[in-house]
Amino acid sequence: MNERYSVARGMRDMLPVDATRMSFVEQAFITTLRQYGYEEIRLPLLEKTELFQRGVGEATDVVSKEMYIMEDRGGDSLALRPEGTASCVRAAINNSMLRGNNPRLWYVGPMYRYERPQKGRYREFTQVGAEAFGYTGPDVDTELIEVGTVVWEQLGIAEHVTLELNTLGSPASRMRFREALIDYLTPQREFLDPDSLNRLSTNPLRILDSKNERTQQIVSQGPNISDYLDSESVEFFVDLQSQLDARGIAYQCNDRLVRGLDYYTHTVFEWNTDKLGAQKQLGGGGRYDGLFEILGGEPTHAAGFAVGVDRIALLHENCEASVESDAADIYVVTPIGVFDTRLDAIMKGLRARTTLRVKRHMGGGRLKVQLRQADRSGARWALIAGDQELQKNVVGVKWLREARDQVDVSIDALAEFFEQQHD
Repeated sequence: MNERYSVARGMRDMLPVDATRMSFVEQAFITTLRQYGYEEIRLPLLEKTELFQRGVGEATDVVSKEMYIMEDRGGDSLALRPEGTASCVRAAINNSMLRGNNPRLWYVGPMYRYERPQKGRYREFTQVGAEAFGYTGPDVDTELIEVGTVVWEQLGIAEHVTLELNTLGSPASRMRFREALIDYLTPQREFLDPDSLNRLSTNPLRILDSKNERTQQIVSQGPNISDYLDSESVEFFVDLQSQLDARGIAYQCNDRLVRGLDYYTHTVFEWNTDKLGAQKQLGGGGRYDGLFEILGGEPTHAAGFAVGVDRIALLHENCEASVESDAADIYVVTPIGVFDTRLDAIMKGLRARTTLRVKRHMGGGRLKVQLRQADRSGARWALIAGDQELQKNVVGVKWLREARDQVDVSIDALAEFFEQQHD
């Protein structure tokens, strides 16, 4: 008896309609990043586990709870990448990419985190990321945020996306705030939720992100990062806001925003929406000037962002934004027994001389059946190439989505005819 297999928990099959929308979102980011001068980098799916333990932080949820870790046959501990920044920094160090250069890079691909699956959250998900190395900022921070703003407009979802902004200041400022937060929360540890209590000794800034109502009440009366910033950090943040204002980019300052990874300093930001319920975050990023040193490189200024393509595609769908289908434009039907080199040449010519997608019917059948298949395919036209038509050096063109009469078109003029119709 054959056994039917289900997809692994947290994974999903992406059917053509979903894949088309995902590709549409990816291409919007890729095209925009290329226009801003960012170059593609392709990163390995598997990295040494230590890379993320050191780079992301052992106390983060990503490393302590969510990584997929395995041991290969050589005894090395490897992890499926949970994010792209640490890998990108490693690649820059390994390949001496900063020697006489300040690279701006983008990448796209699957990431893996062992999370509780729900709509908009999967254990395998796709990210587009951008990283800029060697820039003191905040001009590059502004540029990264601007890229996102441009894409939201292109996708037609800008009105449903908000930008939240904060600064963690310099490493020294962040450390002073961290110590003050621990001093404030320690006497109240019995009132904290279990996750926050655990973070108090490992990653106390993450307590600011707690969704527990009582913990939030406690945190709201505690120390504020703005009180611990040095003058340089304040100046950096004011300059960033001025540049965003000059570009007309709207934002909300959120002094509780810290992001979930240890490597951030100075700027942190998130893009959120209120149209996806609990899964509000679409992406975010910030500055991580100390990460190169942590991973064995020279001191290097750096900033970047990553966005969740799956969640953006879901928002795009919920906003009823349209996406061009991947269906063929032309569906070629052939009465029984009619297929020869003339028809082959017609299709090759259309593919070579136009941007149209041409799909040939296969499997035979009566003309009526083939036309029914053409209609179901989503194509705009059916091209009818029977023996009589081919002998006259014409083909029949039938509109499948418009109430127009079928016409015969000369084979020599076919490409020009369809290009005019397609315009």
